[in-house]
Amino acid sequence: MTPWVEDFTPARIRLIGAAELLGALGLILPAATGIASILTPLAAAGLALTMLGAAATHARRREPAAIAVNLTLLALAAVVAWGRLGPHPL
Repeated sequence: MTPWVEDFTPARIRLIGAAELLGALGLILPAATGIASILTPLAAAGLALTMLGAAATHARRREPAAIAVNLTLLALAAVVAWGRLGPHPL
């Protein structure tokens, strides 16, 4: 189902999963709690970088459908980061 895992050790897969989970929490919790709102754009930027790495991995493996998904998620994360840090933060 996810053939890209062949390229990574179990420890690295856990690290990627933890980074994605922390990024998701960083997007949601600051807005939900009203605490440390600077974490939202930082988490979005981190997720954008994660998706950039994922797209590179899928490009190396020649998996164009996965690259399209990664680039879409990268764009969404970049919009959140820019929207929260840009000239007119939301």
